Amino acid sequence: MRIILLGPPGAGKGTQAAKIVNQFHIPHISTGEIFRRIIREGTPLGLAAMEYIDQGLLVPDDLTLEIVNDRLAQGDCAEGFMLDGFPRTVTQATALDEELVTKGISLDKVINIEVRNELLVERITGRRICKNCGENYHISFNPPKIEDKCDVCGGELLHRADDQEETVKKRLEVYTNQTKPLIDHYKTKDINHTIDGEQSIEKVFDDIKKILQGVYKQ
Repeated sequence: MRIILLGPPGAGKGTQAAKIVNQFHIPHISTGEIFRRIIREGTPLGLAAMEYIDQGLLVPDDLTLEIVNDRLAQGDCAEGFMLDGFPRTVTQATALDEELVTKGISLDKVINIEVRNELLVERITGRRICKNCGENYHISFNPPKIEDKCDVCGGELLHRADDQEETVKKRLEVYTNQTKPLIDHYKTKDINHTIDGEQSIEKVFDDIKKILQGVYKQ
C-alpha cells in the first residue's frame, strides 16, 4: 500500500497517520518530523530548513526531495509507505511520480483531509510542546494540569515560532496557493479522496479505512 496524506496544517494528519500505521502496518514518512529532528541535531540541512520553517514558508523542493528519496530507498518501504507532508507542490508531485516510475511502482490512494481555515487557526495557535520531553498539549482541547507545565516531566511548555498566529495565517496562505493544486493533480489520476476533517477523530478514521481496505494486502 502506497498512499499520500494531504491536508492543511492543523487538519489532524499526525493523529490519523498514527492510526493508519497501527492499522495497516506501513512506514510513516513525515517530512515535518524529519526536518524537526535534523533542526534539533543542528545539521547543515536542518539549519537551512529552519530559516524557511520559522517564517511559515515551504522548505525548497531540492532540500525536501533529497530527504524523501533517501527515505524511500530504505528497506522498510519496499512493500509500501505513507507520505505525510510531502508532496506539497505540483512540482514535488511530478518529481515523486518520476521517482516512483524509476522504481517500477505507483501510488494507490491520496487522502485529503479538509478543514475550514478559522478552525485551523484555533487548533494550531493553541498548541504547546514540552521543552524537555516533547509531550504535546493544547490550551483548549488538551490543557496541562498546571498552566505552562508538562504533566509528564514538569518541563516548560513552549509555543513554537511556527504556531504563532501571524505565522499560522501565512502557512495557510502558502498552503492554499501552492499545495491545494495537488488535489487537481491527483484527481486526474483518479486516486484522490477528500474527507471532512471537522468530524470526530474516530469518524475521520472510519472514512479513511473505507478508502484503504480495498488496497490493503496482509
